Amino acid sequence: MDQTATFGVAVAFTAGLLSFLSPCVLPLIPSYVTFITGMSVDEVQRSRRTALIHALLFILGFTLIFLALGATASALGRVLLASREWLARAGGVLIIAFGLYLLGVFDWRALDRERRVHFADKPVGYLGTVLVGVAFGAGWTPCIGPILGSILVYTSTVANLQRGLLLLFVYSLGLAIPFLIAALAIDRFLATFARFRGAMVWMSRAGGLLLIVIGLLLVTHYFTWLASYLQALTPAALRSRI
Repeated sequence: MDQTATFGVAVAFTAGLLSFLSPCVLPLIPSYVTFITGMSVDEVQRSRRTALIHALLFILGFTLIFLALGATASALGRVLLASREWLARAGGVLIIAFGLYLLGVFDWRALDRERRVHFADKPVGYLGTVLVGVAFGAGWTPCIGPILGSILVYTSTVANLQRGLLLLFVYSLGLAIPFLIAALAIDRFLATFARFRGAMVWMSRAGGLLLIVIGLLLVTHYFTWLASYLQALTPAALRSRI
C-alpha cells in the first residue's frame, strides 16, 4: 500500500470514530441497541450473545450502504478522471465548507434537516436489524453527514474502485468498533457517557478541524507530500509490513 493510500486509510478510520462520537450519534447509541435487540438495557446486559449478533447485523447494514456510496463515488471519479486535479481542488473546498459548518461558522439548512429513515416498529428478525442498519447508514444528519460526505468527496478524487471501497470499509470500522463495544458493555457505556457528556461539542469541533485540514491539503496538493513525510517517520520494520 503506497504512502497516500495508507494516510487516507488512517484519515478514514479517524473520521469513522469522530462520526460515532458526534452529538448526533453518541447519545442515541443506547436507543439503537435496545431497539435492534428488542430488549431493555438491563436485559441487554444479561444477554450479551443476543446483543452481539444484532450489533454485528446492524453494522453489516450500514457497512453495505457505505460501500455502495463508495463505489458510486469512485465510479464518478473515473468518469471525471481527466479533470481529477480540479476535482480534488473543488472537493477540497467543499470539505472545508463541511468543516466550517461543524465548527458552527455558518448554518447549512440542507444539512440541518434530518433525512434518516425512521421505523415505528423494527422489522421482525435478524433481517430487520440489517434493514435498520441500512436505514441508519442512508441517513444524512447534521453531524455524520459532513464527515461521511467528505470521505465520499475524497473517494471520488482517487478514482479507484478498490481504494474507494477500502476507504469506506475502514470508515465503517471506525464507526462499528466503538458501537460493538458499547453494545456489549452498555452499562459501562452509559456511565462513561454521563461522565463525558459535556465534552461532546469538542468532538464535533475536532471533526470540523480535521475536515478543514484535509480540505486544505487537497486544495494545495499537499496531501501526497504529507503522506510521504509521515511514511518517512515510520520505523522501517513497521513500514515494511504496510
